[in-house]
Amino acid sequence: MGGGSVPLRLLLLLLGAAGSAAPWDLRALRCSFSAACECDFRPDVRGLECDLALNLVGQHLVRQLVVKGVREFLQNHDPVKPLVMSFHGWTGTGKTYVSSMLVRYLFRDGVRSPYVHQFSPIVHFPHAEQIEQYKENLKSWIQGNLTNCGRSVFLFDEMDKMHPGLIDVIIPFLGPSWVVYGTNYRKAIFIFISNGGGEQINRMALDLWYARKDREEISLQDLESAVSEAVFENPNNGFWKSGIIEEHLIDLLVPFLPLKQHHVKQCVVNELTQQGLTVQQDIIQAVADSIPYFPDEERVFSSTGCKTVASRVTFFS
Repeated sequence: MGGGSVPLRLLLLLLGAAGSAAPWDLRALRCSFSAACECDFRPDVRGLECDLALNLVGQHLVRQLVVKGVREFLQNHDPVKPLVMSFHGWTGTGKTYVSSMLVRYLFRDGVRSPYVHQFSPIVHFPHAEQIEQYKENLKSWIQGNLTNCGRSVFLFDEMDKMHPGLIDVIIPFLGPSWVVYGTNYRKAIFIFISNGGGEQINRMALDLWYARKDREEISLQDLESAVSEAVFENPNNGFWKSGIIEEHLIDLLVPFLPLKQHHVKQCVVNELTQQGLTVQQDIIQAVADSIPYFPDEERVFSSTGCKTVASRVTFFS
């Protein structure tokens, strides 16, 4: 075989190996065999850091862990495994908000990028009796999209509602291997989002409050093992007895702390500003007072975080 030409038969075979890509999608073909393909990946870690500092309320651990983890992962031009993060905490504490912000600072088109893939157990995996089919579908979907773009991001929402056993089908894509199913996947990012472990996080924050200590004194080491154990041992959680936890494939477990009333007030100010409304103290106080808190008597932490702030601002404005 002479020169650098490729026989037509071999070219067709290679094009067929490009998975879900169109038959003559040469970009996808290049991505299949090269770690250099960046798709529309335009990371701005400094912008992410600033946005989190300005707009993420009451989550010092999240800011530190996410920025540090993403920065170190992107600085490594030849990672041995994908970046795997798991966000845990009570409703309304910012898990979905942070995941959306993250992809906005990673891809030119943000959450609308064709390389950002979101999965919901209620939407994509609703029927327990079809779990084996879901496993095949999920494995094929991830393999096909990593073939198309090695810089893909996969978001798994509501892991606490995922059928146990389903998520383990993606384990081969998460570990420190070079190639899986003919796909180079080590530059991908996987994010799991879950309310699981929220009770343990809330309990520790409340115990500190009873001990007259501040929630900002909580460290990752204080929470990591308790949260991991809580989701691993819960038969109703998608991480129940999961090899993802057992094999320590999660690089960053990110706890979201419960929010106090002054945090809720910050959320109200942010929402008023975003809606172009005048920031008025009576509206801020009315919204903050209308939100349920726990424990019932002490009313220390918001039961719904800042989740209902936007609708309450509209009501009180």
